[in-house]
Amino acid sequence: MHETTTLLVEVGALLLLLGLLGRLSRRVGVSPIPLYLLAGLAFGHGGLLPLNASEEFFAVGAEIGVILLLVMLGLEYSANELVGNLRSAAPAGLIDAVLNAVPGFAFALLLGWGWVAAVVLAGVTWVSSSGVIAKVLGDLGRVGNRETPVILSVLVIEDLAMALYLPLVTALLAGVGLVKGGVALAVAVLTVVVVLAVAIRYGHLISAALSAKDPEALLLGVLGLTLLVAGVAAKLQVSAAVGAFLVGIALSGPVAHHATELLSPLRDLFAAVFFVFFGLVTDPLDMPPVLLPAFALAVVTMGTKLLTGYLAARRAGIAEPGRWRAGFALTPRGEFSIVIAGLAVAAASPVEPKLAALATAYVLITVVTGPMLARLPDFPWFKRWLRRRAATRRPEPVPVPD
Repeated sequence: MHETTTLLVEVGALLLLLGLLGRLSRRVGVSPIPLYLLAGLAFGHGGLLPLNASEEFFAVGAEIGVILLLVMLGLEYSANELVGNLRSAAPAGLIDAVLNAVPGFAFALLLGWGWVAAVVLAGVTWVSSSGVIAKVLGDLGRVGNRETPVILSVLVIEDLAMALYLPLVTALLAGVGLVKGGVALAVAVLTVVVVLAVAIRYGHLISAALSAKDPEALLLGVLGLTLLVAGVAAKLQVSAAVGAFLVGIALSGPVAHHATELLSPLRDLFAAVFFVFFGLVTDPLDMPPVLLPAFALAVVTMGTKLLTGYLAARRAGIAEPGRWRAGFALTPRGEFSIVIAGLAVAAASPVEPKLAALATAYVLITVVTGPMLARLPDFPWFKRWLRRRAATRRPEPVPVPD
């Protein structure tokens, strides 16, 4: 009884604090993710006031948070849209992978962390935060801009790539060897292909089985289906997060729309729990030694993301102001970077003790500075610089999209 009472007190106090931090972040106009991470650092191992009774609760809640983040992301796209984006944006996705995964990989090797840690850090630096970027685009009124489809296409390619990357990383962290790792990757590829095929051909039947007219039944049905598929995916050595993402893709029409509305509060709750839990298992004393490397890595990879967005928008025929807006918008990292680092932390044999601290510091830096950088193209001095730049350059041919 005493343990249950302590659990309720700890969970209630921390959730209340998160609510206040979330309100503060929205008043200031920044993402709440860094504040949630800081709260976890303050109350985790080595923090100001460690919470012991509620750690298991937050561990389970963190798993659910990842699943809800990914199913909600999948609900944003239909299977046909994903396939179409995969064809049209594949070159931009390849540029994105090379420019942003390679720095993380090389950085880990320079630190002497080994090639498995290098593969993990490559994923951390590769993937932009879809949640933060979507919020920034909405806040800045750029949803209807010409460069926005380019930004979303890059994000979709990254999401699809994660469906293959996460199982591979999971296998590497488990130390299963080259053969079993190849089998895990083959299973992941087969699963993604099968689910996309089913979603395109029979997605309407899956949606029809879940009535959009009954909110309670729809909530229970979608949540149950998501957790079930995520669990089965984990059993098949395919990431539970990928399973959830594929469920979101399979649902369409009114069911997807109403499911998004119903799941949004749950997503916000458990996503906050997920970010807090990552902070809880990271020792703040490990942070100071990695702050300078994290800052250096953030500077390099924010530059490569800027180049990624600029080149992708240029290829799509977007004018130069839109190219800069696309590049700056892609700089924040967030949920996927933490998910990838979390896999390394949860591994039976952690690949590198400092990896979690570096990833936390890295995400804090990019998720705070990213939204600020996204506003740069709107400043008068930046517009004047673009005009002077255009006046001193020869007109360049407008590229024709493929």
